[in-house]
Amino acid sequence: MATYLLRRLAISIPVLLGITLAVYVIISLAPGDPVDALVNPEQVAALGPDFREQQRQALGLNQPIIVRYGIWLREAAHGNLGYSFVDRRSIAAKLGERVLPTLGLMSTALILAIIVAVPLGVLSAIRQYSLIDYTATVLGFAAISVPSFFLSLAGIYMFALKIPILPAAGMVTVAQPWSVADFVWHLALPAVVLGLAEAAPLIRYTRSSMLEVIRQEYVRAARAKGLRESAVIYQHALRNAMIPLVTVIALGLPRLFGGAVIVEAVFAWPGIGTLALTAVQARDYPVIMAINLISAVAILLSNLLADMIYAVIDPRIRYA
Repeated sequence: MATYLLRRLAISIPVLLGITLAVYVIISLAPGDPVDALVNPEQVAALGPDFREQQRQALGLNQPIIVRYGIWLREAAHGNLGYSFVDRRSIAAKLGERVLPTLGLMSTALILAIIVAVPLGVLSAIRQYSLIDYTATVLGFAAISVPSFFLSLAGIYMFALKIPILPAAGMVTVAQPWSVADFVWHLALPAVVLGLAEAAPLIRYTRSSMLEVIRQEYVRAARAKGLRESAVIYQHALRNAMIPLVTVIALGLPRLFGGAVIVEAVFAWPGIGTLALTAVQARDYPVIMAINLISAVAILLSNLLADMIYAVIDPRIRYA
């Protein structure tokens, strides 16, 4: 296992370099200029084109793309993510303030999605073509079809305006000391919205995987031995059905993060998603690159974690 993990980590390094290079080139070739977003156009017109070039030189934007990428890569390898174009603050400090809120939102949404999707998917499979199966199918397709921003606005309208039991925005109540209860109260609505969007495809994958597994010979053999139906389903069938689900959950993290960006923007949640939208609007290249670097590393590590979970779930899998 240790040799396999080291080999996977070695392979991940060139993959990470390729991702960062592609993102850096795309960002640099995107329309617009950070100087135009930072400086008043009237000021640029009054001071002349030389002022604009001076600002570009101060930000290091007058060099070729590959040179700028090399400088960024060298600094990132030493743990220096740079400084924001907008407020000149350390990007590491800005991310440090927002990592925990985003992790809290994403982890809560993922747990809720698994808690909802796996039991519903199992029930849909073992009671195929029943009312539960049709209901889960309809709800799953409805959740997949409705965009996250619309679901967020509908949740705010229903549970913050019509039935005011949950807050509409923010992570804590203004002018009150921080408390776990207050944080959970604010977390409930955005986490449920994000969790429902993630649970919808998991229900379908769980159902399909269980339908394939419960028709296998070893499941029939377990029933023939006189085992309880719950033991057959949860100890024999579900454990094998979880193998493709691990892949779906691991590869679904980018989708979950993308949904978190929209949900954070709607609910004014002070996480990385809100910071990413602000950075894109301001053309704050260093902040965008830092967020993409963190996202790429998280995706590669999630795939590696999925491979490790395979060996735990299925004893037939061994990495030599």
